[in-house]
Amino acid sequence: MFTGIVQGVAEVVEIRQLEAFRTHVVKMPNDLCTGLALGASVAHNGVCLTVTHIDDNRISFDLMRETLQLTNLGALDVGDCVNIERAARFGDEIGGHAMSGHVLGMVELVELEEAPNNRRLWFGLPAEMGRFVFEKGYIGVDGISLTVGAVTAANDSEHARFCVNLIPETLARTTLGTRGPGDYVNIEVDPQTQAIVETVERVLAARHG
Repeated sequence: MFTGIVQGVAEVVEIRQLEAFRTHVVKMPNDLCTGLALGASVAHNGVCLTVTHIDDNRISFDLMRETLQLTNLGALDVGDCVNIERAARFGDEIGGHAMSGHVLGMVELVELEEAPNNRRLWFGLPAEMGRFVFEKGYIGVDGISLTVGAVTAANDSEHARFCVNLIPETLARTTLGTRGPGDYVNIEVDPQTQAIVETVERVLAARHG
């Protein structure tokens, strides 16, 4: 389990590509390497990956075909950076919301609004995700626990969208500070919201035969 409170940013320093499979190596911040062991879970842009090799602070992770296709990790190059979070431990403070590290898919950043001391990002909202995204609800964006600021329905001129508001701390500590229109981010919807919505849909479907 993760909390969506990003602990650092790690640079991709090596990529080893095979057919439908990739190993990438990131240079982890030294303080996040303490106690790290083979088999440990570490979230990269919100994607739960398993440690496969440790060489000082150069940590290797394997990415399978579904991860490469479903998330923005498949588009990474050497020199790119990812948001990093170690798995939560019982007893730790939970400052964000419970996240599984299982990304639902990607959405496009379509508009960026600057304001004094904050920034608003608008993302496209595909229909298959829209039923899980509510104003003031939780959402994971590239592994960052954020509150949905607003949701707009599709109309004749634009697709459905949602926005999040970022404070300077989030912009400084995560990769969202470097994102611009046209970039794609990983999305994890709130697991509790997803479970409730899908349960209600099943019950209603059963009632209507």
